[in-house]
Amino acid sequence: MNMAVMTRPAVLILLGPPGAGKGTQARMLEEKFGYVQLSTGDLLREAVAAGTPAGLAAKAVMEAGQLVSDEIVINILRDRLAEPDCAKGVILDGFPRTTVQAEALDDLLAENNQKINAAISLEVDDAAMVERISGRYTCGGCGEGYHDSFKQPAEAGKCDKCGGTEMKRRADDNAETVASRLEAYHAQTAPLIAYYGGKGVLRTTDAMGGINDIAQDMAAIVTKATS
Repeated sequence: MNMAVMTRPAVLILLGPPGAGKGTQARMLEEKFGYVQLSTGDLLREAVAAGTPAGLAAKAVMEAGQLVSDEIVINILRDRLAEPDCAKGVILDGFPRTTVQAEALDDLLAENNQKINAAISLEVDDAAMVERISGRYTCGGCGEGYHDSFKQPAEAGKCDKCGGTEMKRRADDNAETVASRLEAYHAQTAPLIAYYGGKGVLRTTDAMGGINDIAQDMAAIVTKATS
């Protein structure tokens, strides 16, 4: 038996539109399996703060108002995967976004005899997602979350938690913007669905249910994919 295969750090990819719950599910997988969630935004900020060669390259590009290249992101990811806390496995959230990035990620993992264990797509109903996101608002005082349909304060316009009366909505949490973001996501991600489907590692889960039900499905997928 090849024990090197058995002990390779797991690599999971989460696919899903904004509001699908990727962040919540990633945190629950972290806690259950001991993996580390890696998001592109956090990786860039950490690398810049640490002053690594890849981080300095990213900083120069961002200060010039340009997009950080795939090559720089891959170099930052390479550095991060070498950190001790990634020894059990990682959950990639927000990367890859294109098939070119997916191919570059495969090449990076191959350097360490690693592979993608599962690319998990959190499937959503677009119409329900528009309602879910566009109905959100928060208390301007304490940040308590509310929703037009699912969670209104006991007294209209008054926060149950702190009694504040200033309610806020994110400017981009409107039906038109949410629908546009969903359309863009599906167009961007469709090639990745095909890519990972072709490699036999694509898994899907219904992301419209309860958080714990989704987490149970995700855990089952991960357990099977990493055993």
